[in-house]
Amino acid sequence: MFENLSLNKTYQYLLIILAFLMPLTVFGANLIIVTICLLWLFSGNYKYKFHIIISNKLILASVVFFSFHLVGLLWTDDLAWGLHMVHKMWYFLLLLPILFTIVRKDHIRYYITAFLLAILITEIASYLVWFELVAPFKHATVQNPTPFMSHISYNPILTFAIYLVLHEIFLNKKLTNIQFSLYSFFAISMTINMFITGGRAGQVTFFVMLSILIFQILDKQRIKSIITIFMVIPLIFIFSYQMSDLFNKRVNLAITEVINYPEAQKSSLGLRITFALNSFRVIKESPFIGVGTGDFPSAYKKINEINTPHLPTTTNPHNMYTLILTQLGVVGLFSMISIFYYQIKYSFNSKNKFIRDVGITLPILFLVMMLSDSYLLGHYTSLFFVFFSSFLYKDYEKS
Repeated sequence: MFENLSLNKTYQYLLIILAFLMPLTVFGANLIIVTICLLWLFSGNYKYKFHIIISNKLILASVVFFSFHLVGLLWTDDLAWGLHMVHKMWYFLLLLPILFTIVRKDHIRYYITAFLLAILITEIASYLVWFELVAPFKHATVQNPTPFMSHISYNPILTFAIYLVLHEIFLNKKLTNIQFSLYSFFAISMTINMFITGGRAGQVTFFVMLSILIFQILDKQRIKSIITIFMVIPLIFIFSYQMSDLFNKRVNLAITEVINYPEAQKSSLGLRITFALNSFRVIKESPFIGVGTGDFPSAYKKINEINTPHLPTTTNPHNMYTLILTQLGVVGLFSMISIFYYQIKYSFNSKNKFIRDVGITLPILFLVMMLSDSYLLGHYTSLFFVFFSSFLYKDYEKS
């Protein structure tokens, strides 16, 4: 009994440390993950763990999603790349089920607090680089100050952090005046930080997040929510567009690249459009089971040489839906979507408003931002997704 209590206490400390290190360091987070997995694998009580895992449809959907990547190796010519893709997906087979069995409801506030503290550190570092008080380091530049990870990952994660803080401000009636003031300052500073960094997917997701939050604040007042969204979102967009040179340039560039696609095929958005068009040509050849887990690069290269030989080839279409459709077909895409379906389903059934609101917001934001990149492949965003999923969709009464 005392051994179990001691082990559980160790797990909770490790989870809190993981929540803190997750946005800051790949090595540190991976070290904690390996420690948790080894403790779990050698700690026994396997019957209980197995029961917890198979009793949750989300976890089963996650394991099935991973399993399709394994099955997809059967019709893959490039086995080495296939194994590389399988390795990138191992969080869905092992880490999510393991975390799911050890998270505790009464520690959720500690997980989130540790995560937000890490975001505060990243934000401070970002401002120090932006104001040129410290020299740019790691991924950061003065024009795009995202030091600990690329802006592609940073802005979506920052969006979710802003959501968590705003949810506290508007929906936690127990906040003291000091807490309200600190949270408000934090939310404003993070929002400004959102628009001095260059992650367009995160910025789009930010506006989606605000729309969701308005619906949650004005619960069951749909007309009022829609009116508020049409008033607030354009105002914030216009203000950001006028005040942030980087955001202004990124918006103008995106519009120009889309309108002038034939002449701007080598631009960031131009290449993404080309990746999508060529990928769908691959999908047409094998729509149900795809070309295999490892054959996207070779299949795309063949199509690219025929249709757009003047453009570079790619190993990633920068769209999670397109990637899964190409590799595993409609069957694989259905498997991936089922994860988000069960997340939303579990959230709607939750009696806790915070869990329900956050649990609905997480999958919606990912469903949006996966249109612009393969966010379930990247270390920071995939770990972030798996970590929050492990405690938001657990039926604590049954465990």
